[in-house]
Amino acid sequence: MAARGVRGSGPVANAEWYTRLAARFATRLTLRGAVFLAVGVVLFTNAVLVNSRDMLFVASLLIMAPLVAAAYVSLRPARVEVSRVFRPPIVPVGGESMVSLQLHNLSAAPLGGASWCDTPSPGIDTPPVALLPLVSRNGVAGESVHLEYSVVPRHRGVYDVGPLRVFRQDPFGFANSDRNAGSPHDLIVTPRVTRLPGSGLAQSSNDGSIRELVRQATPTSDELIAREYRPGDALRRVNWPATARHGEIMVRQEEQRSNPEARIVLDTTLAGAAGLGAGHVPPHLLAAFELEIELAASVGVHLLDAGYRLEVIELGASQLLPGDQQTLGGLHGDVPATFRAPGGDRALLEALASVIPVPWPSRSARLAAERRVPVRAALRGAQPVLPTFALLVSVSEADVDGLVALARHCEPAVAFVQRTVGAPARERLQGAGWRCVELASADDLEEAWNDVSGERGASHD
Repeated sequence: MAARGVRGSGPVANAEWYTRLAARFATRLTLRGAVFLAVGVVLFTNAVLVNSRDMLFVASLLIMAPLVAAAYVSLRPARVEVSRVFRPPIVPVGGESMVSLQLHNLSAAPLGGASWCDTPSPGIDTPPVALLPLVSRNGVAGESVHLEYSVVPRHRGVYDVGPLRVFRQDPFGFANSDRNAGSPHDLIVTPRVTRLPGSGLAQSSNDGSIRELVRQATPTSDELIAREYRPGDALRRVNWPATARHGEIMVRQEEQRSNPEARIVLDTTLAGAAGLGAGHVPPHLLAAFELEIELAASVGVHLLDAGYRLEVIELGASQLLPGDQQTLGGLHGDVPATFRAPGGDRALLEALASVIPVPWPSRSARLAAERRVPVRAALRGAQPVLPTFALLVSVSEADVDGLVALARHCEPAVAFVQRTVGAPARERLQGAGWRCVELASADDLEEAWNDVSGERGASHD
């Protein structure tokens, strides 16, 4: 069996040993204990100066009391085993998840005078420190206790909740110990989804009629049903056996069934923040990026519910399909992520939960990656024409070049742009055939979707 790790040596090993030791004996004096110790030191100094045995005795008691209390809580730590369960483990922004904790006492003595709190990530609020119900090894209360609380995350992301912190205090309140129990668990918070009207995109079929694409229970099967001829039907669709059988012209119905596809382009590079480094993205771009992710979730779930196979192209290095080879971005050779029903909506939301702005790859990384993707680059010229929705925050000239080249493979080509997208980029996109729709908030999405969803439709396999 392969080793899971190798024990280090030298300064690194010493640092790890010190960290483990500090975690083992995480004991501190309370305010009361610190006051007793400080008063004892002052009295001890005065006793030595004035040579007073009575004062020296009192000072020694004041000094020894908090020190003995610290040793007591250090040598009798609260040893518990923790199991944590989220219900549900995946919630949308603003949703509620119940956190259930089961604590098992591993100490030989009851855990009297102990308290607890959970360790949250920023953005998650957990209850304040509370008294831990008596957990006795052999007492009446039993060996375990069940704790429960709820969390309501305010922002999307993947949050670590835990470990559980257990505090124990001596009977006189001079010192307490702080120990971690259990390990962190992930809570996935997905973007908020705005329900869009309609059941898909209006599609223009070969015979010129406009119909609505609806979700099919078995989208890959053909409906071998003949119907009567209607003005505008192509003659190549005439079903001659059915025509002879019914005595009137009948056309094939199977071509009415479709496997619709659509494409979303996700701006993840934030060209307006280029060179600023991680953690230094301006607040207005971060707010625009969060709105973009919410729009991607809303449009993506709507299309998946309507039966579309969804292709998501990231302008930066792939996060939906991570890998060492996915560094150029979807417009420059990386493989896009695909989602389809059933289950595609949940997979999309889980993937979007952890998407963050990524820097544009360095020139050396781009050159190295371009050598690996000549075949992909050649295939880009053979992409089918798909309904495409670009969600843009702050695009670079290279990204605009890629979107201009992609426009000939899009029908319709709709770009939801925010105010952070510059006028020159908008003009170039509009000149290439993109319809730029400005969005300031998620509240505008429904109206904008009503406007663009009925223009032209999806392609068919």
